[in-house]
Amino acid sequence: MSDAYIWTHQLSRYFGDLKAVDELSFSVSAGQVYGLLNPNGAGKTTTLRMLAGLLSPTSGQLSVMNASPVTNTLEVKASLGYLTGDTALYGRLTPREIMRFFGELNQMDSPKLEARIEELVTELELGEFMDKRTELLSTGQRQRTAIARAIVHDPPVLVLDEPTASLDVVSAQFILKRLQMEASKGKAVLFSTHHLSEAELICDRIGVLHRGCLLAEGSVQELCAQTQTRSLTAAFLALIGEQEKGVVEYS
Repeated sequence: MSDAYIWTHQLSRYFGDLKAVDELSFSVSAGQVYGLLNPNGAGKTTTLRMLAGLLSPTSGQLSVMNASPVTNTLEVKASLGYLTGDTALYGRLTPREIMRFFGELNQMDSPKLEARIEELVTELELGEFMDKRTELLSTGQRQRTAIARAIVHDPPVLVLDEPTASLDVVSAQFILKRLQMEASKGKAVLFSTHHLSEAELICDRIGVLHRGCLLAEGSVQELCAQTQTRSLTAAFLALIGEQEKGVVEYS
């Protein structure tokens, strides 16, 4: 396998005649933040679900910490913090109860789990609403809770599908800084977004997806050099074509 924490090679996924992911190859190393940029329907959610073991690929290879999500699902889930595009939480549970539940699912012993919960209360600033039912929380508070749920077992790999969707600027910046902090601890962070400014702010490398294909990847500077443009927005548009302008958010 690869030394990369996340690795795919010619990964494809079909839904009937629709090719959602088309021979996708990329990798994310320890300490790296990798952003998947895409217009809607480009295959990024399908890719992330395959990495999380929720979907099987039609063809190709993939690994998380050198384990296959297809054949070693439980091993992959133990090393992965996965955040879906919709913040689905148990509305009648509090953030504390949710973290405790998912920590127990990951077989954390009680003293270690309680110490980890208190650590996340401080780091994610959950104290104000830690013991309120999540159905009563704001969108930003629910997203912080979802992040806490995903990382309570301190996994080496984080995979997040549009983690700042529907958040205000302040809440979004908080989440992005948290992702940078996780990468600084040596973790591999992969996240999808259609906010170009977010990718430009925190990503070490960026992959541009279009109709399931990886059109280009590299740093912001490398993508601009490749397309002979001066901004990530211009580079993105040059890569996917002028017809996609209507689905790009200029944030």
